[in-house]
Amino acid sequence: MAKGLNKVMLIGHLGKDPELKYTEKGTAYCNFSIATDESYKDENGNKVERTEWHNIITWRKLAEICQQYLKKGSKIYCEGKLQTDSYEKDGVKRYSTKIVMTDMAMLDSKGAGSTERVSDESVKPAAGTAGNDDDLPF
Repeated sequence: MAKGLNKVMLIGHLGKDPELKYTEKGTAYCNFSIATDESYKDENGNKVERTEWHNIITWRKLAEICQQYLKKGSKIYCEGKLQTDSYEKDGVKRYSTKIVMTDMAMLDSKGAGSTERVSDESVKPAAGTAGNDDDLPF
């Protein structure tokens, strides 16, 4: 019988600074939230914007990396799996769903505001080559 698949991939911005904590046995874990945005037109043609919030938890070294390098507003790619936990509050059984992040890529550009856009038109041959591709080492 084939195994199931539980995989989540998100690109979004952190809603708060990551919180690094440790279990009683000393294992690092980190909690934060990610906002993903979408927009669409409703039946009347009006633009509707919607933000979805996702609770994230990550463990061990990745948790420490998140706490060290991420902050509120950081844009990241997050990959992981859904996990639902149950708990009881005031005699009522409740559920919470979070994403257990296993992979992450930081998507913020370094030195925001100082990046330079490069296109094919802005690349010119080096002096003396006159565009001769025979002199290129590759």
